[in-house]
Amino acid sequence: MTLSNKVALVTGANRGIGAAIVREMLKAGVAKIYATARDPETLPAFGDQRVVPLRLDITNDASVNAAAEAAGDVDVLVNNAGTLAFGDYLDSNWETFEDDMRTNFFGTLRALRAFTPQFVARKSGTIANVSSVVGLSAVPMMAGYSASKAAVHSITQSLRGTLEKHNITVIGIYPGPIETDLAKEVPYPEKATPEYAAANIVDGIAQGQTYIFPDPMAQQVEHLWSTDNRQLEYVALHLGG
Repeated sequence: MTLSNKVALVTGANRGIGAAIVREMLKAGVAKIYATARDPETLPAFGDQRVVPLRLDITNDASVNAAAEAAGDVDVLVNNAGTLAFGDYLDSNWETFEDDMRTNFFGTLRALRAFTPQFVARKSGTIANVSSVVGLSAVPMMAGYSASKAAVHSITQSLRGTLEKHNITVIGIYPGPIETDLAKEVPYPEKATPEYAAANIVDGIAQGQTYIFPDPMAQQVEHLWSTDNRQLEYVALHLGG
C-alpha cells in the first residue's frame, strides 16, 4: 500500500507520537489528514493545508459520532489517543483503572465502531491501533495501563478476523517507552524519540505490516514474544519490580 493521496485520521494528534505520526504521514504524501484532539486549540501548528483539525474526545459518544460524520472519507485510521496511570493492582485508586480502560480500550472501541462502517461500505481501508509492549506482557507498576493495552491487542486480533473478508487491513502497533509527556515517568533510560517511532510506524502502515514494533526496546520484546513468552514475562516483572 502507498499512503500517497490517501486520507488519514490520527487520534490524539496534539502531542507525542500522534503529532509525530501526522508529520510523517505528510512526508509520505497523504492528500489530507484529520488531526484530532479533545480541544483542537491544543494541536500544534503543522504548517500544512492538508491538515484538518478536528475535535474528537474518544470517551464521548456524541463527540466520536460527530467526528465520524465530519470525516467520512478516511482511508487510514490511526487509533493513538490514550492515557497512562502508574500503580499496581493493590494500592492504586480505583479511578485510575477506570480511566485507563475508559480511554485506552473503550475509547478505541468507540472510535472503531464509529469509523469502521465507512471502510466496510467501500470494502477497503487500513485501521492501525496503538497498543504497547506492556499489552503483550504486563508491567506491575503499570497494572491498569497494561490491562487496557492488552485489551487493545485483543480487539485488534478480533477485528482482523472480522474485517478480513471486507479487504480491510488491521494493524497492531506496540511501542516501548517513548520520550513523551505520557511516558516521562517510565524508568527506562534509553527511550526512543516520537519522531523515530513515528517514522517506523508510518513505514509499517505503508507496507501493511500486521505488527509494528517501532523502537529498539519494542523490537527486543518482539523477539521474546515470538520465541519465549515465559522469558518475556520474567523480564517484564523484573522491570516492574
